[in-house]
Amino acid sequence: MQIFLTGATGFIGSAVLAQLLGAGHQVLGLTRSQAGARVLAAAGAQPHLGDIEDLDGLRRAAASCDGVIHTAFDHNFAEFAANCQKDGRAITALGQALMGSDRPLVIASSTAMGATKAGEPARENEFDAQSPNPRVASERAGAALLERGVNLSVVRLSQIHNTVKQGLVTDVIDLAWHKGVSAFVDACDNCWSATHLDDAARLFRLALEKGQPGARYHATDEGAIPFRDIAEAVGAYLGVPTLSVARPDCAAHFGWLAAFVGKDMSASSARTRSELDWTPTGPGLLTDIANMAIKA
Repeated sequence: MQIFLTGATGFIGSAVLAQLLGAGHQVLGLTRSQAGARVLAAAGAQPHLGDIEDLDGLRRAAASCDGVIHTAFDHNFAEFAANCQKDGRAITALGQALMGSDRPLVIASSTAMGATKAGEPARENEFDAQSPNPRVASERAGAALLERGVNLSVVRLSQIHNTVKQGLVTDVIDLAWHKGVSAFVDACDNCWSATHLDDAARLFRLALEKGQPGARYHATDEGAIPFRDIAEAVGAYLGVPTLSVARPDCAAHFGWLAAFVGKDMSASSARTRSELDWTPTGPGLLTDIANMAIKA
């Protein structure tokens, strides 16, 4: 298959690119720069210059291919709500190019979209279209395309990690390095979920090849890692003390991360594993933290 891959030179997209090429697919990869185009060409992909705000360009590229995987996302959390809306527009444009066919569109979202019941892990069959989380814009756009007959499925991401990046944990590490302490929220037993980068990339490929329209898949290997354990692993790696921060002091210590560090982000992937025969094999999050190549 000829696959249009957005975010093809990004952290997740580059791993998806390797998965697709390794499985014998041809890839048209979206990149914003000539440097990125050279990287894609060297890997064996065809570059497509543009970005996710070039909606006409997205439509043209998607229309020329047998399927689409959308991993591009602007991770500037200072503009998170606006970036989620931008993602929704990009998804709509990609889907418009596939209408009237059974060509698959796989989009990325967050496992947070499956967390609809307090005290329970996020699950694949759960979705609250009225969620206050701005990331809901991606799945709302996807749901609208499903209603118009687009063959769309969703891969929801936990903290995706290797020894270079670890999702939001990368920002936790950076904060601990600059503060000189690795902190967690006092008297809070919240957990985060995580998956190794290679396992997440393989899941995107499986969703493309075997996914069902309307399905939501969770890129979750470890479903419930106590955030305190993450903070302690970060402290051990950096050689800084670990301490608890009272909830009223979270904003002062964590800044924008305060919205996440005390939140439970556990998730289940039971349906994903069963339906796509997906079995994660990569190292766990705490192992990757301990073995990071470069300190923050």
